[in-house]
This record gives sequence, C-alpha cells and structure tokens, in this order.
Amino acid sequence: MDYFNPILSPWPWIVAGLALPAIVALYFLKLRRKPVEVPSTYLWSRTIEDLHVNSLWQRLRQSLLLFLQLLVILLVLLAFLRPGVMGTKLLESRVIILLDNSASMSAEDVSPSRLDAAKDRALEIVEKLGPSDVAMVIAYSDEAQVVQEYTDNRSLLRQKIQAIEPTQRPSRLDEALRAASGLANPGRSSADATDVQTAEAKPAELFIVSDGGVAAVPDFAVGNLNPKFLQVGAEEASNVGILAFSAERNVEKPQQFQIYGRLGNFSLEEKSVEASLYLDDLLIDARRATVPPGEEGDVVFDMDLTDGRPPEGTLKLSLAPEGRDDLALDNVAYAALNPARKARVLFVTPGNGPWELALTTDAVAEIADVEIGAPALLETKEHHLAADEGRYDLILYDRVSPVRPPQANTFYIASLPPGEQWNAGELEGPPILVDSDRAHPVMYLIDALTNIAVAEARTIEGPQGARTLLEADIGPVMQVAPRGGFEDVVLGFSFYDQGQGGETLVNTDWPRKLSFPIFVQNLVGYLGGSRGALVANSVRPGESTTVRVDVPADRIEVVNPANEVTPVERRGEASFIYPFTERTGVYGIRLPGKEVQRRFAVNLFDPRESDLTPSELKIGGGEAIAASADWTPARNEWWKWVVLACLGLVIFEWWVYNRRVYL
Repeated sequence: MDYFNPILSPWPWIVAGLALPAIVALYFLKLRRKPVEVPSTYLWSRTIEDLHVNSLWQRLRQSLLLFLQLLVILLVLLAFLRPGVMGTKLLESRVIILLDNSASMSAEDVSPSRLDAAKDRALEIVEKLGPSDVAMVIAYSDEAQVVQEYTDNRSLLRQKIQAIEPTQRPSRLDEALRAASGLANPGRSSADATDVQTAEAKPAELFIVSDGGVAAVPDFAVGNLNPKFLQVGAEEASNVGILAFSAERNVEKPQQFQIYGRLGNFSLEEKSVEASLYLDDLLIDARRATVPPGEEGDVVFDMDLTDGRPPEGTLKLSLAPEGRDDLALDNVAYAALNPARKARVLFVTPGNGPWELALTTDAVAEIADVEIGAPALLETKEHHLAADEGRYDLILYDRVSPVRPPQANTFYIASLPPGEQWNAGELEGPPILVDSDRAHPVMYLIDALTNIAVAEARTIEGPQGARTLLEADIGPVMQVAPRGGFEDVVLGFSFYDQGQGGETLVNTDWPRKLSFPIFVQNLVGYLGGSRGALVANSVRPGESTTVRVDVPADRIEVVNPANEVTPVERRGEASFIYPFTERTGVYGIRLPGKEVQRRFAVNLFDPRESDLTPSELKIGGGEAIAASADWTPARNEWWKWVVLACLGLVIFEWWVYNRRVYL
C-alpha cells in the first residue's frame, strides 16, 4: 500500500525547507519600534515583553504563534508528499444501477432482507461516484422502472434508492437491460429535453444488483455497457414453497371434491411442513408432508360436497415449515371458488379424431360447451364478429391460423398466431421430450411425457414474456405467452399430417397415453377460464387477466386483497382486461355498487423465485457474468484535506494573534 506519492520538483522542497529556519530566526531578531507615549502601558504589557530581546542567541521562549506557523509549514511539506491510501473507484463517468426488487428479493436469508442488502450495495456505488460522475437507478422485476434519471446529485440518488419497495412479481432481466442500453447509447447526461446529445454514444458502467434468479438473456448486445454483477443472498438459503394449488371434482367419487397442492423444497435438507386448508378463513383440514431436498411433493385434501354442489368462497393453503424458511411469500396460495359457469370453446380443425373425442368427454362437458368447425369457418363474417366481440373463452386452431388474433385465449397445434411475434424452426425429428413445466396449470398432474413418441416437430420461440411448457432435445416445443389480457399457447408438432398421396400420417402417439385427456381437460379448464366449472384461473403477480361477467355491463369494479376498488371499462362483448394484479390473494369482481359476483386468485407459483440459491447471470450469449464484489483499484488522495487543514491553521493563527494584540 502506497501512503506517499511525491511528484513535485526539488524547488518547492527547497523553498519550503528554508521557510522553517526563517520563521524561527524572525523570533530571535531584535524588534525595532518607535517609542510612543501612551497614558497606560498595562494593555501593552505583552508587547513590551518583545523589547526585552537584546541578544540574537537568547533562549527561545514558548510561543503559540511560532508553533502554529511551524505546523503550517510542516503540513505544507506533508501535502507535497501527496499522502493517500489504495482504495477503489468507478471506472466510467456514467453509471447505471439495476436493482432487483422481484419476489425472491423479499427473502430474509440475509438480514433484514435481500432487498435491503441490495440497497446497501447500491448506496456503496453512489458513495464511490466522482465529482463529475453521473448515475441513474432502474428497479426491475418482470418490468423495468426508471427510478432516477442521470444525475450527479448523490443525495437524490440515495433518497431514490432507499424509496424502492419490494414487489411480488417474478424477475426478468431483458426489459431492464433494454432500458439501460437505450439510456446509455443516446449519450445524454439527464432527462432534460434541453440537454445536448453527444455525437457518439458514451460507455456506461452497468451494475446489476440481484440474487441472480433470472433466465439468461442470450440475444442482448452489451455494446457500450460494461456489466458487473453484485450478488446478494446467502449460498445456503432454505425455503419450501407452494408451486401449484387447484381444486377438482373427484372423477371416481362425484360427491367428493379434491384439492391438490404441489410443494417444492429448495433447501439442502429434507423439510417437513404442516399444510393447512382454509375455506373463507375457517380451518377445514390439515396434513403433514415431507419433501426431500431439491424435489417436489404433493399434498391432497378431500372435501365432501353438500347436496352434490361444491362450495363457494375462497380456498387458502398455508404452510408452516419446520426450521428455517427464508421466504414467506410462497407459503400461502389461494383458489377462488365461483358459481359454476361453462366455458365457451371453439375447435377449428380439418379433422382430428383424438382431439374431438377428448373435447367431448363427460369431464370436459362439465366445464365447457365445445363447438367444432372446419377451417372454412374462419372465412365467414359471423366468425369474425364472434371472435372480435369475445364470444368465445377459448379457440383451438389445429394446423390453421386466423387472419387476426381473436378476443379470446387460444391454442395452436402445428401453426402460429398471426403477426411476427411468434417464430418456428425447421421440422426436425424425431425429437425427444425431456422436461415440462409442471407448475403451470396447463401441465398440472402431467408427469410422464418423456415416453411420448413424436416423429417431427418444430422449435417454438414466443414473444417477450413467453414461458416454455414443454422442452425437447431440439429446444422448446410448446410455449405460452401473454397477449394483452389473453394468453396464447403454441404446440410445435401436429397429431396428424397429410402425406403426398393425400393419406393421413400419424405424427405422435400422445393420444394413447393417459396424460393426453388430462392435458386437454387442463387446457380447457385453464384457458377456458373455468377450472372444474368452479375454480377460477390463477394468475401471477403483474399479469393481466381477462375478467368476464354473466350479464351485459359496460363497467365493473375489481376489489383487490387490500379492499381497494378499481373501475374497469368493458372490452369486447363481455370481457374486461384487468392489469393491476400486483399482490397475491383473491380479487373480487362486481357490478358498480353491487355484491361480489365472481373471484379470481393471484399466486406466485414460480420455481425460479422460490429457489433462493444465488445463481450466475448470462447476458449476450457469452460466458456467465460471475458475481463480483471488487471495484476498480485507485488511490484515495489525502493532500487536499491537508491543504484544508493548513488553511484552517492560518485562520486560527490570525485569530490568536489578534486576541493577543487587542486583549
């Protein structure tokens, strides 16, 4: 460590060195003053003492002024040495701070929470800004929010960072990176419209403060950004969370209602939990479940139906894990029990026997009214009007695609939604199915998909926010993505193909498997908006949802779990788009001034957020950005403070001198 770094030429040292003996010599010289008669010499007694100097080599008496003057010269010499220590600084003059405030950042494996620890790291960055540096702050979860534009006001930056609140949303880094890149490239130093834009983009230091629980962003070009990952969170975090929660009528016992909960253990040791089931805050049953480390487990409750009719209200599943549990947010899940209303479903196909059979089973008939039509139906004005007005809850397209997206949830078999947001790869085969997202309601209770044979398939790439439901060795072959208040699911392989001679070719044996009718029922129940003709869809925090009412209305009200009321205007025939699903819980739907008619639930249900193990970041298709706590080495200079001390001593000497003379 270098404490001194002298760089001055010899002449200042010679002058400063001669100043020391010169000051001392002045105190030995005899003072020559002109005698002046005054009425009294009492006030001048201290001055008269200077006249006693009669010899050049007399003994040096104590003098505060002499001491102060010598100290000033010594401090000047110290400043010439440029005292300092090795410290750190930021590399660029423009800094962008991405601060993760997603659901997992509420974990308490570090005290008081990961978000608070992330704020502390962000404040460290602000403290290391230079006098001419500017910084901006972006908070992100599945969306990015510019908390503070470029500014050199450290106090404002600290205030904005401290004001960032946790969210219950999942974490996505791509939107935050695009926001950072867009704000770095223009080369502006602020959001002021009068700020002059530079001719060239300026580089910026990008600090990502997160626990790393995000998907890779392979298509992002780093460009002028120099990314650094500041990781928060303990390596051995412990958490058990609810990944799915649903209720269905028991197929074998129609007078019984079954409630399923899927649990995930994201800890290094086996976890035992007490799972309690409530109906409208009334405890109706409890089960103890044990889940091995890194695995999933189920908890099942049976409820007898009164007069064969399921109850109405709110189901709540609550976990009480034994031992440490670092995230409380995923320990509670909700399901909304509504009066039965069948979904309106349309299946457009050139002919698909297994699907037509699966859509006409008794289980599907209980939850949906299904219409089946040929591809020519898509060309009729009646269909365009029905699709545009939202008369259907779900439309399934088998090897066909509409001219424009309907006002409904959709499922595409070996075809793509209209537009350019979805893409499909070339036919490859035979693919091997390797994994599925069993936490999603469409894939609920579907485990054995690896034994399904598929002759040919295409990889599917959805728009921003797409989630992979089925993965093969060639890539994703089924994805789901939001579209306004609706959802589109795309399957990358067909069930039947047409041969060159017009013959029908079988492309998969999935209809022969037990999982196929379960999948169809899940699909109709979830996308049709009627789980078991009773349980409403569950959405994730931050997702928009389509709300329907059974009576014509131009306006409805949605009551959130905090009992806050939001008016929503009509869209389509009887559908309303509600985007404000910020917190978990049950939301009520009602006509203005009326009682709640229907409900829907918002749950986390995200393994990535529940898995609290800190992970690496992958950006731009390159190597992972390793977590780093290091800053750029730099010297912290102290000589400026020494000069300020000299100035202070000179002022003090002037004050002492004046006190001595006049008092």
